[in-house]
Amino acid sequence: MPIDHEGLAREFEYVTQPSEQESIRAQLESGDALMQEMAYALITGDHHAVDALTRQALSEGREANDILDEGLISGMAVVGVKFRDNIIFVPEVLIAARAMKAGMAHVEPILSASGVKPLGTAVFGTVKGDLHDIGKNLCIMMMRGAGFVVHDLGVDTKPDEFIEAADEHGADLVMMSALLTTTMPNMGRTIAEFEDMGLRDEYKFMTGGASVTQEFSDDMGADGYGDNAIACVEKAKELVGLARAARAG
Repeated sequence: MPIDHEGLAREFEYVTQPSEQESIRAQLESGDALMQEMAYALITGDHHAVDALTRQALSEGREANDILDEGLISGMAVVGVKFRDNIIFVPEVLIAARAMKAGMAHVEPILSASGVKPLGTAVFGTVKGDLHDIGKNLCIMMMRGAGFVVHDLGVDTKPDEFIEAADEHGADLVMMSALLTTTMPNMGRTIAEFEDMGLRDEYKFMTGGASVTQEFSDDMGADGYGDNAIACVEKAKELVGLARAARAG
């Protein structure tokens, strides 16, 4: 199936910031026709096409890492910007994430077996007392699409569950979500428990959620805050870089 160049070009109509447009265009155009076709199929949520194109790419001897970067991640970058700018909404992101998952099902085992290092590792949960998870799930999808390993702790996550998971998985990031104002203080209580265990400096902490603000996140003692899925990924990249630099120093 030939790539729909006009359709791919139309996606740039939604990427309004010139710096982002240049970056995303460079990502998309770094791949050949097959990778561009895969990216477009992901953007439009065609999981059957992404599945078939990923298998085709692997059968032709393409490197799994190139498929991830030039096909899957480049497509998800457009999805993320469109979601952030309210061009598309949760249902469309979920459809694109399903397409991403279809490709990752073939690529991820190869990357794991070859020892390719992810951007970072995170544990991510909705805090104790809160059962909301749509925002968390969207952020997890976007982070995985960007190359992170993310362990989903689900909802109503107690501080000791964050501590155990962070240790078990060798996490760089501890990420907490909350929707209810009554449960938001549990973010601070979770960080406090890490402090009590002498583990505060072992991880970087991020918060987010519809009612959470930068000011509140700072008050809770977190290292970072994301007010949308794109901001979440960008802040996560920044914090992982800081964490690893600190360890190396």
